[in-house]
Amino acid sequence: MLQATRTLPVVFVIVPDPVGAGFVESLSRPGGNATGFTSFEYSIGAKWLELLKTIAPNLTRVAVIRDSDTTACVGQWSAIQTTAPSFGFEAIPLNIQTSSDVERTLTAFARQPLGGLIATSGATAVRHRNLIVRLAAQYRLPAIYYARAFVTAGGLMSFGSDRMEQFRRAAEYVDRILKGEKAADLPVQAPVKYELVLNLKTAKAQGLAVPAALLARADEILE
Repeated sequence: MLQATRTLPVVFVIVPDPVGAGFVESLSRPGGNATGFTSFEYSIGAKWLELLKTIAPNLTRVAVIRDSDTTACVGQWSAIQTTAPSFGFEAIPLNIQTSSDVERTLTAFARQPLGGLIATSGATAVRHRNLIVRLAAQYRLPAIYYARAFVTAGGLMSFGSDRMEQFRRAAEYVDRILKGEKAADLPVQAPVKYELVLNLKTAKAQGLAVPAALLARADEILE
């Protein structure tokens, strides 16, 4: 859209890194004809680690699936790498592009015990979603994902922004622009509502006892 126009206002949603993508000059002052809402803050990596430790407290290693060519994945990995020691994890990056990469790296990681899995956001993880979920189940790797779609595909749990809430907030920005405000002056905003989704069937298959406190925190439970 921004390649087609630099004059008509654009309100975007679910964009991981609008600055890195060149959509805006900065989050606080977009500066051009676009503004909107990011899909997460990089600090969400610490929450993924916390939730993984909660459901599988014996874990000491965590594989982090990422696309090293994607700015958002690099940022998420950095946050995970920084905070992993405080949760007792050794974080190991898995750079993937192809299905062969997924098979090879996860198989190698699973040869050692006490490992879990985090899939950062990005097109690569989406493209290989079913394969990632299948291998996590095959090797009994407790895993957390950034979007609900991984859980409905059989993944253990996800924690990410409520996407419908982003569209509702975007409608408010559209209304403000139609009333005369400029996109350049409306700051890009991070999510304010997140959702935790658990798959109890997967937890049972992996021999995980989901703590009552975690069940109470869940926004959606699949059985």
